[in-house]
Amino acid sequence: MSINRLLIANRGEIAVRIARTAHRLGISTVGVYSEPDAVALHADSVDVAIALGGATAAESYLRADLILRAALDSGCDAVHPGYGFLAENADFAQQVLDAGLVWVGPTPEQIRLLGDKVAAKRAAVAVGVPTTEIIEVSPGAVPEGVPMPALVKAAAGGGGRGMRVVQEIGELPTAIEAAAREAESAFGDGTVFIEPYIEHGRHIEVQIVGDSHGNVIHLGERECSIQRRNQKVIEESPSPGISDETRDTLCDGAVRLARSVGYQNAGTVEYLVGDDGSISFLEVNTRLQVEHPVTEEVTGLDLVELQLQVAAGEPLPIGQADVVPTGHAIEVRLVAENPRMGWLPATGLIDRFDIAAGVRVDTGYRGGAEVSVNYDSLLAKIVAQAPTREQAGRSLARVLRASQISGVDTNLHMLIATLTDPDFLGCDTPTSYLDGHPDVVVARGPSGEDRIALLLGAVFAHERVCRERDTATGFAPSGWRNLMTIGQRQRWVAAGDRTATEVVMCHDRAEVLIGEWPGVLDDGSLAEDTRRRLSVRILDRRRDAQVLEVDRHRYVIETAVDATIVHTRAAFGSLRWELEPRFEVHDTAEIGGGPICPLPGTVIAVHVSAGEQVAEGQTLMVVEAMKMEHQITAVAPATVTEVRFAVGDRVDAGDLLVAMSDD
Repeated sequence: MSINRLLIANRGEIAVRIARTAHRLGISTVGVYSEPDAVALHADSVDVAIALGGATAAESYLRADLILRAALDSGCDAVHPGYGFLAENADFAQQVLDAGLVWVGPTPEQIRLLGDKVAAKRAAVAVGVPTTEIIEVSPGAVPEGVPMPALVKAAAGGGGRGMRVVQEIGELPTAIEAAAREAESAFGDGTVFIEPYIEHGRHIEVQIVGDSHGNVIHLGERECSIQRRNQKVIEESPSPGISDETRDTLCDGAVRLARSVGYQNAGTVEYLVGDDGSISFLEVNTRLQVEHPVTEEVTGLDLVELQLQVAAGEPLPIGQADVVPTGHAIEVRLVAENPRMGWLPATGLIDRFDIAAGVRVDTGYRGGAEVSVNYDSLLAKIVAQAPTREQAGRSLARVLRASQISGVDTNLHMLIATLTDPDFLGCDTPTSYLDGHPDVVVARGPSGEDRIALLLGAVFAHERVCRERDTATGFAPSGWRNLMTIGQRQRWVAAGDRTATEVVMCHDRAEVLIGEWPGVLDDGSLAEDTRRRLSVRILDRRRDAQVLEVDRHRYVIETAVDATIVHTRAAFGSLRWELEPRFEVHDTAEIGGGPICPLPGTVIAVHVSAGEQVAEGQTLMVVEAMKMEHQITAVAPATVTEVRFAVGDRVDAGDLLVAMSDD
């Protein structure tokens, strides 16, 4: 059966990526979109896009009935689910087949068997794949004698949702309840289980693909150990931390398991490899993985093309001997999250989205796009391939430094810091990597002279725009004021810190003082001036760049000014600077103290009531946003005076959730 018109039942970068391959193969594409995605990039990347309505995933991308109707009404003969949403929904797969359409994925029976992690464990044991024991549990039924640390895990779904690491036995009941609730919300199945947690292991996965003619092969392995909240951040292929013997064991076990069920289409068999070499089978993802590009880059294969060929009933065009990985590939996930604030998701309008050339970029976003609270935080996957791991990492780091994404918080600086970290370069990347490298997590971007150069670029770009807009004294030389020897004091904020500057302008030169201004001592005298003094020569001033010479070092700083915000970028990094107002207007409204909501979402649990006394660290409320749960806790002992929201209420960023008194 040939596929002529394909409905892509997804959004974002994976929808764009599937459409790219389909168009190359001459296949017409139909996309779907929710209300927030009406002007999204993926809707522009298909031949026809059909509105689903609704804002949340439950109202749109999880509506199997609407998606199936869209496929039939638009004359499609196949459906590709991408990953997430309905990709591992066996009932939806069956509905597609029953409607006479081609399902681009494993059979519904295979999804049911292997998509259930408990059933998949049993299947793996049956064919001799190494794994660990599991304990099936449910909320309110907490087993005794569970070895610590342990991992509470959802039986359905993936993406790190419905997972909780438990270090102490007393945390187990809460972890089971939270994991079950999150799994029910994300996958419609609240079944959870417990397995041993290997703290310093490596997360290794094997890419498999099979056809309806009995052929099953693997395409090598990937390492995905660097994770936050059990979600992958950096992936690479091949794994730099396992032996050839372990690699063969993992790949052979994956193929053996797949053959035992007659697996069709693409899938991934995941393992955890302990630092002692022990191997534990984790699960099978019966879909295309987010990180599949690293496999494509080292094998030269297009996994979506293989999926479409297999779905159309064709035999695999390659055998195991044809799979010869070459070089090394590293992928980083650029996400709208703030690592310095516990990986808090960020929403809002992206005003700059410019990823430098030279590497592969899979994205569903562009400048001017909105990051919605209704979907996950993935903005782009950026992939570099080179003959060696070191070259791939260096190339990727250079591209990231020259990229600029602003308007929402991202993990860009964290990714750059990781790629240049000695432990990462030395292949010391267990699943506990980020926990053991807090300096990487809180990275602020360019530092030292580079940071100062970007700051000066912002200062002079802003000054230039102000002169252009000056209708009263625009005739005067740049930097003119009544007393030329008195500097103009400003305070700029970027990446979590405030930098004070004082600039004395004189045509094409400036004297710059950087640091806090001298304060007044108790005796009325001024404190010692410890600011750093720089002599800056302004070589060229353009609308989009400032060419500066600072202590004989020449810098070209790309700049863009939006009112009091200046975007700066150079080959060594980028920063978004904001000029603080000279005079602060205080809000005199008195409100009760307490935690405010960090981002828009929905209240899914309230743990306190008015009049209750709470302790520091006690959970007050749980807010679900961007497909993850966020616990709102007390920062100090206090008395609850008012609970302002109930379960099911929508909340916005900045809302006072619980009013408290510290009496």
